[in-house]
Amino acid sequence: MTHWNESQPIFLQIRQRLIEMILRGTIPEGGALPSVRQIAVDLSVNPLTVTKAYQSLVELDVVEKRRGLGMYVADKARAKLLAHERAKFLTEDWPRIRAQIEALELDIGDLLDKGKDK
Repeated sequence: MTHWNESQPIFLQIRQRLIEMILRGTIPEGGALPSVRQIAVDLSVNPLTVTKAYQSLVELDVVEKRRGLGMYVADKARAKLLAHERAKFLTEDWPRIRAQIEALELDIGDLLDKGKDK
């Protein structure tokens, strides 16, 4: 069973999963994405929710519709997504994380060392 984050729309969570699959190479450039129906069944969501996730990837120019064939990862999609995700992290996530680090008076060196313990 899929667990959804209540604070974020499901289509954005699906989009993020697809982005991660493209970045990891699970779905390579030129590769076909699973059908809308298949993802909807697998995740127990409305097909319109999946369609909205796919459309947002089309708008990012990392997925292309091939009439009668389905959705495919576009050329240079990984590079575009890396740039997009890095920019998003630096403008949205990092300021909040940095503020929390400062509020908790954490030392960045200690944090980096803790990450190595895994």
